[in-house]
Amino acid sequence: MKWRCTRCGKPHAENDPPCDNCGHNAFEKAIVQVDDTDDHSGGDRGGSEPIPSGTVETGPDYVWACTNCGREHVRNTPPCSRCGNPDLERVEQTYADVERDLETPSWFEVATPYLPIFAVIGVVVALFATGIVSPSILPGIGPPSPPDAPGQADQAAGLDFETTESAVHERLEDERGGSDGRRYDDGLAAFAEHRNRRLVAAEFGDREPGAADPDEFGHDCGNARVVGAPLVVSDLSLAEYGNESALAADIADGLLSSQFGDNVRTGYDAEGMDIHVAPNDDVYVFYVAC
Repeated sequence: MKWRCTRCGKPHAENDPPCDNCGHNAFEKAIVQVDDTDDHSGGDRGGSEPIPSGTVETGPDYVWACTNCGREHVRNTPPCSRCGNPDLERVEQTYADVERDLETPSWFEVATPYLPIFAVIGVVVALFATGIVSPSILPGIGPPSPPDAPGQADQAAGLDFETTESAVHERLEDERGGSDGRRYDDGLAAFAEHRNRRLVAAEFGDREPGAADPDEFGHDCGNARVVGAPLVVSDLSLAEYGNESALAADIADGLLSSQFGDNVRTGYDAEGMDIHVAPNDDVYVFYVAC
């Protein structure tokens, strides 16, 4: 007769506790299933004793369940491995927890913890799409940033260079008249700033920054050729100028009297420029047209 442990249900050939699986000291007789017929005799054995099939029916499987959270354990080894409860009770194993674990959650249940992240991404995309935030702030997107260069790039002696650049454009427009008028292109101005700072950095720094293509700056020239040239003015003392208009007049005169003065007057539809004061107080002007 087969024996089984009354705690874990493991079958044993003899009634010799303790159980080698859980260490319990009590065994009980197991139920032995028998066949009613002998397969080799072809059917009825004529009332003879049934031949055991050799299959041992050990009954239901038992586990030890936590009385607090229901976590099932193979052995009675408190406390509960999930919640730490010291009380476990012997129950028949139903595999209901396995079926529950195999249930597939919906896409919404999976995505719910990530909804705040999706919301933030949506707001960022909306800011870029509406133009509130320029994509150029992201690395590799938008026009190249101008290289670092020594000197003053925005203002000097109380004179704002962006205001001066606009005044130079207006002074040149007055010189050209209505027929050869040019619009001021911010993309060309950005390209001029990059070229001007690159020139100053090469002259007064310890390295020459990499070059950039005009088409990277989003100008409105289409397929038209973009041309540009530097103008270095050494005899200007910015402290002597009372406002940007006076400085702009001298820079405009310098552009018109330079070797590319004819190109400044006629032949192009748009222009842009940049002003930078070098460490030696020379005024570097880079002019671009298309």
